[in-house]
Amino acid sequence: MQTLEKNWTYQTLQEHFFEEVRCEIIANELFMSPAPNTEHQEVSGEIEFLLRTFCKKNKLGKIFDAPFDVIIDENNVVQPDLLFISNENLPKLTKRGFEGVPDLVVEIISPSTFYRDSVEKKDFYEQIGVSEYWLIEPANQVIEVFTLENGKYQIFSLVVEKGVAKSKILQGFEVNSEEIFLEENK
Repeated sequence: MQTLEKNWTYQTLQEHFFEEVRCEIIANELFMSPAPNTEHQEVSGEIEFLLRTFCKKNKLGKIFDAPFDVIIDENNVVQPDLLFISNENLPKLTKRGFEGVPDLVVEIISPSTFYRDSVEKKDFYEQIGVSEYWLIEPANQVIEVFTLENGKYQIFSLVVEKGVAKSKILQGFEVNSEEIFLEENK
């Protein structure tokens, strides 16, 4: 990919790309992602349904899915696969997207995004203070739930192949891996 400019900002992103294009900026560096594969979309749809149903039933906040801009500042804009915004943070929801730090972020790893999601974005979310980070890897049927403790992510819940992943900030929210890793994905 060619770089059009050395320092990307939210404004230059808006000038160069349509809203629907999946682009992120971290520390003024532009990242573009290909369209997610079928397995990714199925897992994303399942977890989104479970999250949305739980949050709506309990009146906890809102769930959004990519592409949806999370504007940390003009030099850092990400588009997590899924994110939860608590009622307390809903005032930061604008026409541009969400202008602040989400309460919970879910990234679903595709083969081409393994390092980016599990290292770079995890470090970024930790640095900006995302309270809970779910990392889901469909290929190996792994769900990792990290929570922020003293400014560092600690594993809160781990599922490998079969089991139940639990949220700390959404008390009572649990995901049975068999609900999101559908039989046809195996």
